[in-house]
Amino acid sequence: MASCFRSLKAVLIDLSGTLHVENDVIPGSIEALNRLRKSGLALRFVTNTTKESRSFLLSRLSSLGFDIKAEEVFTSLLAARSLVESLKVRPYLFLEDEALEDFQGIETDNPNAVVVGLAPSMFEYNHMNRAFRLLQDGAHLIAIHKSKYYRTKEGLSLGPGPFVEGLEFASGQKARIVGKPAPDFFSTALSDVGVKPEEAVMVGDDVLLDVGGALDAGLQGILVKTGKYREGDEGKLKQVLNTSFVVSDFAAAVDFILKELGTQK
Repeated sequence: MASCFRSLKAVLIDLSGTLHVENDVIPGSIEALNRLRKSGLALRFVTNTTKESRSFLLSRLSSLGFDIKAEEVFTSLLAARSLVESLKVRPYLFLEDEALEDFQGIETDNPNAVVVGLAPSMFEYNHMNRAFRLLQDGAHLIAIHKSKYYRTKEGLSLGPGPFVEGLEFASGQKARIVGKPAPDFFSTALSDVGVKPEEAVMVGDDVLLDVGGALDAGLQGILVKTGKYREGDEGKLKQVLNTSFVVSDFAAAVDFILKELGTQK
């Protein structure tokens, strides 16, 4: 177990549910992140958050006390924009106003693609029906991610996954998934720091998207029992996750990583 961390060069870190829940910091996360930075490991913050643009997200994180730079944050929103540009399509966007900044300059008139993020205000019949009709006419279906649910201060809330699956069911199309757990999402984040998958670990609260996706992509995974975690989630994995890789929170994950590296007793 220790040997795979002895060669560790990078840590990918989820944001919502791992470091914070909306405007509440998960206790100990800021101090733990500062300790992790001192290790010299490359850090990237990889998030499926689609309710807000990267700049909006960075502003939130800064106000909470996190010292995170824009170039360290890799979002599924930006990955989706890159895909839209490469396909040269005009998307019908299921996005909230706070997220639209990351699609500025993208042509959306006469759409020939449907891009679905977390957009509660748009998940109603008229918008869904328009998307269905576009798909019936041959439009691409792109899911920024397919999370079933996420954590808010009020409790677990529906993610975009159920709505994407509704469109898939009605249209007969299969969505192309951009964010976690898509292997390309992890590999692109790692290529940015020049690290191989076996030299990296992903820390997150979603057993399937964060940890399962990381394991499928060749990384190690550490599951934290915060955010959307539910007791027994680790049993949902098709892979076997060592119980040492399931920890109480991000601070405990950092303790584990540093101990395995031999930098902390």
